[in-house]
Amino acid sequence: MLSYEPGDSLVHRLDPRTKLAVQIGFAIAAFAHTTPRGLAILTALAGCVLAVARLSPIAALAEARYALPFLIIGPAIAALTVGPPWIALTDAIAPALASYRVLLVLVVSVAYVRTTRVRDSRAALQRLVPGRPGRFLGVGVALVFRFLPVLVADLSRTRAAMRARLGSERGLTDRMEIVTSAGIRRAFGRADRLGVALRARCFAWNPTLAHLRFARRDLPALGLAAALVGWAFV
Repeated sequence: MLSYEPGDSLVHRLDPRTKLAVQIGFAIAAFAHTTPRGLAILTALAGCVLAVARLSPIAALAEARYALPFLIIGPAIAALTVGPPWIALTDAIAPALASYRVLLVLVVSVAYVRTTRVRDSRAALQRLVPGRPGRFLGVGVALVFRFLPVLVADLSRTRAAMRARLGSERGLTDRMEIVTSAGIRRAFGRADRLGVALRARCFAWNPTLAHLRFARRDLPALGLAAALVGWAFV
């Protein structure tokens, strides 16, 4: 489940603003360098990020599994041709590199989510984006990080219950309709309960934010973020 996991890795101890800077710098560099050489460098860097965060590549890919079909279908469609030879692999090279670039960005994002508390992410965003837009963005990110894993778990339980009742014997359309309708009903129910819970806890747009402070260990990571941005414009 894509959510924060407590730990004592170096990435856990970094300031969330530092981690956001590295993530943004990595994304800018990834979209600026789509060549095999550039992606090879970014792959090694993503592996270092996962190692420092104590997160295995298999676990990171498992968290990004929902995006994999969309990343695969693009190169597959690009390889198809109207006439002979019907499949042109050379046409799929550029889309495949672009999809791999997105996958690397997702892997680094997984490392951020798994090592950063939601309240710290909200505090970082509200300090980086001043005023009401920052408060709105911080609340939105906090609710998504807390609400999305619950919705995914609800869908998993719905599918498990359907299989236990031999729902797998139904047609694909019926199964999709059952899971979708159940998921929507649970989502609206969760949203109603969330609204009541927020009012009961006197939800405010300007709460006391988590205390954030840069430390010496943030300097190498900030330097890496600056280097990635500089590399993107070289």
